[in-house]
Parts: sequence; C-alpha cells; structure tokens
Amino acid sequence: MTIFSTEALKDEHILITGATGGIGYETAKAAILAGATVSVTGRNEEKLGKLKEDCESLHAAGQLIVIPADLNEAAYRRRLVEEASVKGGSITGLVNAAGVSGGDTLDQLKEEDLRKIIELNYFSTVLLTQLVYEEMRKKKKGAVVNVSSLSGLRGTHGNIAYSASKFAITGFTQSFAVEAIEHGIRVNAVCPGFVNTEMGRSAIQKKADGAGRSYEEQLKMTEEDLPSGRITKPEEVARSIVYLLTDAAENIIGESLKISGGSVMR
Repeated sequence: MTIFSTEALKDEHILITGATGGIGYETAKAAILAGATVSVTGRNEEKLGKLKEDCESLHAAGQLIVIPADLNEAAYRRRLVEEASVKGGSITGLVNAAGVSGGDTLDQLKEEDLRKIIELNYFSTVLLTQLVYEEMRKKKKGAVVNVSSLSGLRGTHGNIAYSASKFAITGFTQSFAVEAIEHGIRVNAVCPGFVNTEMGRSAIQKKADGAGRSYEEQLKMTEEDLPSGRITKPEEVARSIVYLLTDAAENIIGESLKISGGSVMR
C-alpha cells in the first residue's frame, strides 16, 4: 500500500540502520517509494542484497545505497556515515532501527547478554546519531526516528535487559529532541508492540516456551488480548516512520508513537 506522494521525501537522503530486520527492511522500501535516496546498513549481506533487489523491482524514483557495517565498531560507524554522504549526499534523515532482543529474569540474566543488548540497542545508536548530527547541524535540517518499543514505556516479566535498553532510547529521544530542535532537527520515536517480524515471533515463542504452549497457541492468546485482534505488520510501522520523516510532521517533537493494536488501553 502506497499512502505517500512519490515526492514526499524527494531530495532527502535517509540512512536506515538494521535494514535486514523486518521494520528497517520495510522502512527502506517505503522511503524509496516516497522518493528518497536511501542508504541502508546491516551485518547480513545476503539480506541487504535481497532488499536491493526488492527496491529495484518497485521502479520508484528513489534509489538504494547498500553499505554493510557493524555498528558496534567505531571505525565502521564513521565509515558508514562518510561513505553514505559521498554516495548519496548529505544525510537529512536517520532511522535507528538496529537492535537485538533477549535477556532473562534478573536472577538468570547473564552479564554478556546484558552488555550485548545495551551495547547495540543504546550505545551504538547514540554514537552513530552523534556522527550524523554533526552533518545535520551544518545544514540546520534533519529528522531522526528511533525505533524504541512498548518495552521502552513499560516493563514486563523476564525482559529486564531489552526493556532497559529501550527505556534508554525513549529517554535519549526526548532529551535529544530538546537539543536538536534548536538547530531545526526533529527527533521522535516509534514504540511498536508485537510486530510480525523475526524478533517479534521470537518474543512470542519465548512466552510460549515459558508457559508450555505452542507458538500458535501463544500467538492466538496474544492477538485475542489486543483490541485490534492482531499483531502489527512491519509495513505499518514503516509507514509511521516515513510520516515522521516528512515535513507533514514538522511540529511533532520528542514524541513516542505507540503502535500497539490498542494494547496500551488494557
């Protein structure tokens, strides 16, 4: 479904991290359809190649630039920003979609898992944004969308590490938004609940395993508990992100958009 003008992001250059995950993947396609030049990164080069093929098949005005990178490494982060800027021009939009899930209850939580989750979900996101922000400030223009989670707004059982990392992203979004808007740069976040992605399905499977249920049984229970009756499609999150990147959202600052099928009302 295309809901934006093919020129909604014309002349914009959007950098999307985590483009091999479901949300980042669909956001790249949606931004291409809206006319943007899109640079994508991730560690799975095979999936990045598939994304390039999918974007080319759209025959859209936008173009895709693929730059594999490990965001945990400072040298890779800097090379990513430099290469994207050379190939696509100044970066005017950033979507921080890279992230991992995992962890356990506090009594079972392993230090290496905690560090891995916080490192990618928070530290790498902030440090990459810092590099992009340098360029955006020079132009006095830009939009940043962080992919947080409902887990960044409320805690749940057995979710300490991931939830803490996403609470950190929500706090980063709000504090950064106050600073960035002084330079004409808008910062917001999206906070999805369960999304039909590999990560989302893994989270449902984890709940199923803990309760001794099948995946299908747990999914049915999860969807029955949602007012909408279903979990979210990654395309729906992608469209929300693209909206926040466009000038149509020019006075939306520091918000955390919930995309939950109504679960926050229960």
